[in-house]
Amino acid sequence: MSGPHVIRGSVSLPEAELMWRFSRSSGPGGQHVNTSDSQVELRFDLARTEALPEVWKQRALERLAGRLVGGVLTVRASEHRSQWRNRETAAVRLAALLAEATAPPPKPRRATRVPHGINERRLREKKQRAETKRGRSARDWG
Repeated sequence: MSGPHVIRGSVSLPEAELMWRFSRSSGPGGQHVNTSDSQVELRFDLARTEALPEVWKQRALERLAGRLVGGVLTVRASEHRSQWRNRETAAVRLAALLAEATAPPPKPRRATRVPHGINERRLREKKQRAETKRGRSARDWG
């Protein structure tokens, strides 16, 4: 691998906690494709990890609940013919998924009132537009 995959800040995925599995990719290919295990399955035990701060871990467990099987997060990659590139893709995908899941929730929006002048201008423009359209009616011509 090309070094640790950073989730956010100084927190990164520990190589010791990543479980790799390789199998044959489906789909078209050449002579060699049926004999090489190029599909990569990367598993990360989110429920038991010590690498993430407790707050991040709880946040990720809640947000990824639908993707977890027994607290384990699984990512597959089989886009590339090379197992090495599929490993890179899977690790980057896992890091991105964890970064998104552990991100703090957005700040709540503060309700503000619409300024009086803006509302007045909107109503004035609306009235002017109605006047223009009324002037187009055919009943005055004749």
